[in-house]
Amino acid sequence: MSSVSLIKQDDEPRTVSNIRGGDGEARIFASPLPARGPLTLASRIELAPGASIGPHRHDSDEEVYAILSGEGVYVYDGGECPALPGDIFTTKKGMSHALKNRGGEPLVFFAVVAE
Repeated sequence: MSSVSLIKQDDEPRTVSNIRGGDGEARIFASPLPARGPLTLASRIELAPGASIGPHRHDSDEEVYAILSGEGVYVYDGGECPALPGDIFTTKKGMSHALKNRGGEPLVFFAVVAE
């Protein structure tokens, strides 16, 4: 039997500081995932103005960010580019990346990690 995990709009987020060595705070709405399966994380993250997720490497998994609102900068191996609503960034195994909120509003995005 399969199970469904939900992130509801009115769920209570947890506030996390200095994600992966980055600056500032983020509110994380995370869905509990089954113990087995390729997905290891599914969350909606609100990165406060001026906050960042520090650089980190994905050695054994991949991550996708889908930007919903706000403005930021996506930093990856060898470069960086604007992160704007509608943008989707994929970090493959073996790559490093970071995300910075450069706007005056929260940078809101979905993050999904899979093996």
